[in-house]
Amino acid sequence: MLVLDGKIAAAAVKATLLEQTQTLKAAGKRMPHLAAILVGNNGASETYVASKVKNCEETGFGSSLYRLEADVEESVLLAKIAELNKDPNCDGILVQLPLPKHIKESKVIEAIDPTKDVDGFHPVNVGRLVQGLNTFIPATPYGIILMLEHYNIETKGKNAVVIGRSNIVGRPMSILLSSNIAQGNCTVTICHSHTKNLKEVCLGADIIVAALGVPNFLTGDMIKPGAVIIDVGITRVEDTTAKKGFRIKGDVNYEEACTKASAITPVPGGVGLMTIAGLLKNTMKAYQGL
Repeated sequence: MLVLDGKIAAAAVKATLLEQTQTLKAAGKRMPHLAAILVGNNGASETYVASKVKNCEETGFGSSLYRLEADVEESVLLAKIAELNKDPNCDGILVQLPLPKHIKESKVIEAIDPTKDVDGFHPVNVGRLVQGLNTFIPATPYGIILMLEHYNIETKGKNAVVIGRSNIVGRPMSILLSSNIAQGNCTVTICHSHTKNLKEVCLGADIIVAALGVPNFLTGDMIKPGAVIIDVGITRVEDTTAKKGFRIKGDVNYEEACTKASAITPVPGGVGLMTIAGLLKNTMKAYQGL
């Protein structure tokens, strides 16, 4: 069985980006720049943003982190986005989700200039993705495609099942896997809370992408021998025996899945690292003018 190690695949992406930034630096040009906005002090969000900033440094990118209080007025956040939209030295903007309940996420996403929307959530970029046009792909699905590419996972003509239909992962993942691209051309089924006979559907899949946020949801008896398993889940599960008081669990029962799968992503160490790789690739694309 092949472990789809995100650390190895992400390192390859970052090495290529570092070569590009070193070439830019040698030519006396400015570096790509990513601006991140963090509202409040959510522990998981703090970790994600810190990792993004660190990875920017490792690839030669510039980065800025703007912190806003949890009770900040929506108008203040929108004003900061408007400021960054106009900043010629800022190539990519991301607002770390989730946001406090008093702020409308859709309004914030739509406020970001589509040419700086490195998260790929703006309706303009989603529309371009659906139409198969050049665009910013949401970072997690993009990272998964990059991982499949790195490990030469054959997808053409395969049956793929995506469990979860979020705008961040499930829907764009289904579009990419069904698209006429190197790591696409699958026949795709999207499953969700109203799907009947989910086990049977999964047993017919050559590729399963689990992205529903329920720890250990996908069990060994739902996987056919030889299937490729992509685990997007990342949930903090309380564990008093762990140093931090919790452990990170994926949507897949890893131990059981390993007895069936031909390839699988670990959690942690899999898709999460590739999400950042996808974000960095999008930032370079924004710098280059899409």
